[in-house]
Amino acid sequence: MTTFAITNDNNITAFTAAEQIPEGQQRFATEKELAKVSAEWPITRFAEVWNGFAGVVPFDSLKPVKKFTDRKTAVARIWKAIQALRPTPAPQTAPAAPKAKRARKATTSGIAPKTRDGSKKAIVLEMLKRPDGASLMDIMDATSWQPHSVRGFISGSITKKMGLSVESFKRDDGARAYRVNQ
Repeated sequence: MTTFAITNDNNITAFTAAEQIPEGQQRFATEKELAKVSAEWPITRFAEVWNGFAGVVPFDSLKPVKKFTDRKTAVARIWKAIQALRPTPAPQTAPAAPKAKRARKATTSGIAPKTRDGSKKAIVLEMLKRPDGASLMDIMDATSWQPHSVRGFISGSITKKMGLSVESFKRDDGARAYRVNQ
């Protein structure tokens, strides 16, 4: 018979009847025992437990939920889902909720950024590489973009994604210009 244990971090582990369950974990072997163990839980914990393994192998067909309508439904659905867990010599644990995605790392400045020839990105990059840079109006004329789109492109694509350092300066005529520091 399989016995299950749940940690305070909502990780559910399957054990064989002979295995020792670590202290500090609540154990249950039937749906009725799960209902008793979870009787004092706030209703939000059921969603946290469910979302901790929904969408992860072997639970990839399960979808995350915002809340359950009642405890009985929550217990029944969680019990049915954890039946996919099988005890192994090393306990198999339902994975914790996936971590937030990390921000994309900017490329190192030692590597030349790649652009498709003739693309607006390539055109703007060439304009920014000129010694006197390119003004906002120059870039707008070359790309047919609005001013906010040009500034967003410089900030997002050039600075963050490509990892290039862009200098903003005023020309002698007073116009704001941008250039890539090389």
